[in-house]
Amino acid sequence: MAEEAVKEMETDTDTGIARIYEIGYTIMPTVKGEDLETIVGGIRSEIGKAGGDFIAEGSPSIIRLAYPMSAEEGDKHLEHDRAYFGWIKFEADVAAVRMLEEMLKKNASIMRFIVFRTVREDTRAKMKAPTLREVKRTDTIQVRPRRAEEQAGPVSEEKLERAIQDITAE
Repeated sequence: MAEEAVKEMETDTDTGIARIYEIGYTIMPTVKGEDLETIVGGIRSEIGKAGGDFIAEGSPSIIRLAYPMSAEEGDKHLEHDRAYFGWIKFEADVAAVRMLEEMLKKNASIMRFIVFRTVREDTRAKMKAPTLREVKRTDTIQVRPRRAEEQAGPVSEEKLERAIQDITAE
């Protein structure tokens, strides 16, 4: 299904028609928190330069990845099990999206990204608090009668000692 979407985007020649797209990206976990806004701002400015209009955005937050991802940092290959994940939904034409993809490929701080066509409506799953169901019980609780020993009252120390000796003697 994703391959069909990529083929459709590659063969799309309607460069003047604006469509709705979403970018999902993961940023290296080694990037400092204050530098995140610079990276995301670069993506936003590239969309703006290409004539795109913003619809919605999810700011990057650190997440645990489903599997370790390998990435080049300098001359080393490092594996990361966490990354900053964020997304941007925008409206732009196909040429703008292609330019944006090229910019994302060249950015060394971005581990992976995906660009796909979507709809304008909010399609995120809503988080609902679990509802508690009230269970009505129609059965009455039966109270078992006490045994004769329980009804007699307190037991003296002497009787208690004899009972313990009888139990341990056997």
